[in-house]
Amino acid sequence: MTTRYPFLAFLSNRYVLVLIFVAVWITFLDNYSYFEHQALNKEIEELEDNKEYYIQEIKKDSTSIKQLKNGEQTEKYAREKYFMKRDDEDIYIIEFEEDAKKAKDTTTTEL
Repeated sequence: MTTRYPFLAFLSNRYVLVLIFVAVWITFLDNYSYFEHQALNKEIEELEDNKEYYIQEIKKDSTSIKQLKNGEQTEKYAREKYFMKRDDEDIYIIEFEEDAKKAKDTTTTEL
């Protein structure tokens, strides 16, 4: 039979069989298989991207905190964000139709 199929003689070598078995085991069956490594590497990349995002957000927040330590900046932030006012003034909130449509569209898509 080996004269008809010469590659069978090569495969009958026990070292080749062990090598093939180990390669299959490492690639597919082991806890640290090639496919498991690929999934873990992808997860690591996602976590590193998240890390970079959060580092940038921390920098922005620390800048905002430094600005809010100033009394004038705190008042400006409160007026713009929370529509706070002084006792002797009135605030009128003007909404444009385009802004109202955008706000309405975002609330309907989130539901």
